[in-house]
Amino acid sequence: MSTQEPSPPSDSPAPRRPTLYWEYIKVEELLALQSGLSDTDARLSNDEVMFIVVHQVDELWFKLVLRELVTVRDLFSQPHVPETALASAVRSLRRVVVLFSQLSNHFELMETLTTRDYLAFRDKLSPASGFQSAQLREIEVLLGLNDDERIPLGHEGSYQAALKHPGGEPSPALARLKARLDESVTLHSALNDWLYRTPIQGSTPDQTQDETVVDTFLNEYLQAVEREGKNFTVLAMRDALTPQDQERLQLRHERGMASARAFLHAEDVTAPMRPREKRLRAALVFIESYRELPLLSWPREVVDALVAMEQAMLVFRQRHARMVERVIGRRTGTGGSAGVDYLDQTALTYRVFKNLWAVRTLLLREEALPALRHAERYEVRVES
Repeated sequence: MSTQEPSPPSDSPAPRRPTLYWEYIKVEELLALQSGLSDTDARLSNDEVMFIVVHQVDELWFKLVLRELVTVRDLFSQPHVPETALASAVRSLRRVVVLFSQLSNHFELMETLTTRDYLAFRDKLSPASGFQSAQLREIEVLLGLNDDERIPLGHEGSYQAALKHPGGEPSPALARLKARLDESVTLHSALNDWLYRTPIQGSTPDQTQDETVVDTFLNEYLQAVEREGKNFTVLAMRDALTPQDQERLQLRHERGMASARAFLHAEDVTAPMRPREKRLRAALVFIESYRELPLLSWPREVVDALVAMEQAMLVFRQRHARMVERVIGRRTGTGGSAGVDYLDQTALTYRVFKNLWAVRTLLLREEALPALRHAERYEVRVES
């Protein structure tokens, strides 16, 4: 009798090779990428290697930002966004907030460079510039930043020209950006489509009387804003020191109300698009005002997460400007830009979700809100 163990069946899978940490994340390949224009980083100063590493890590963070934003954009691009998916969208947006916080923190490390330290290798960079970060441009495009809102970079003339090779030939960076530009839907447009479908006082855009319902809600809401504004103005006028102060407070109230009416009735939008924009803004007010309703609680979290995300991006831009000013002052940028002045302008003007910010000026305390109608339509229904 044989005592030999039986052979395993021939179709059994081969045993998996053990996973090694340094192979899984490609450590050796990663550590070989910090040589800059030299053949090895051993020829570089610690300052230059640190500069390279920080920017490489930035690009990795940008890669993660893009993945999360694409996921959120694709979710809201659907004709029907499942309520159960909103928590996932919020989680992605909150992750982007943390990523931009990490990006902002990198500037603290960059500030360990003195001006003289940086000048020792700065000439190597010319005409390279952070403007040539195709991924940051991708993020702006994916969010929905319009080309006509962009600030000129410098001698390149446009952000796309900055991504070409010096002789004008296309580059992988430009190809990456153009592929993003070819996408027809941005996060901003997808979000607006979703917001537009929000039930307002139980009414949806496909219903015959929807425009009348929206107008009634806006008029009632503006009346509530007027009452609250008057009450605040009366209290403030009691403490006014002079008749001129009282007049100033009254004028401020009147200007505020005129601005509120113009915003909610979308008077800044051309006539064909005005009804749609008016409903969008009404939806934002409605979501924020009645956020305790079960079917509005997660939409409100989405809106809040978007504001937090854009705020994190603005802080990143502002922090970038202060770091550059601290290290090199107000010199012309290596890419020929205005340097700090350009960075400061982007921090002030590069906003995509303007309505989400603007509506905060008009929000009311809960007790002052107009009466809610059809509250039962905002309850969670369990289908058998």
